[in-house]
Amino acid sequence: MALVKSGWLWRQSSILRRWKRNWFVLYLDGSLVYYHDETQRDMDGRIHIKYSCRDVRVGRECRDVQPPEGKSRDCLLTVVLRDGSKTTLCAESEDDAVAWKMAVLEAKSTPVRLQPPKREGH
Repeated sequence: MALVKSGWLWRQSSILRRWKRNWFVLYLDGSLVYYHDETQRDMDGRIHIKYSCRDVRVGRECRDVQPPEGKSRDCLLTVVLRDGSKTTLCAESEDDAVAWKMAVLEAKSTPVRLQPPKREGH
């Protein structure tokens, strides 16, 4: 599956609210997968952007979130899911946060054909 964007992002754990660095890959089919590291051998989780993402907030729109130590609030990125949960991320720079937001929104809106349409009468 073709990838749209990949890179390191900090991810806030849902329970303890600790920040952890993961290698993220956004695929053309709308899967945002995060791995232990860039070898992409150990998958830590997956978000189906196309089906579950409701909104993406960036920077100061991410209220009630403290960025990781030494990072600016402008680097924050929150993926709001349809079930009401959120995944909070932090990019290396403000530009990278905006680039991730654009890539996620594009993946959310791009129609995907997983297989070619069947021809009639065959």
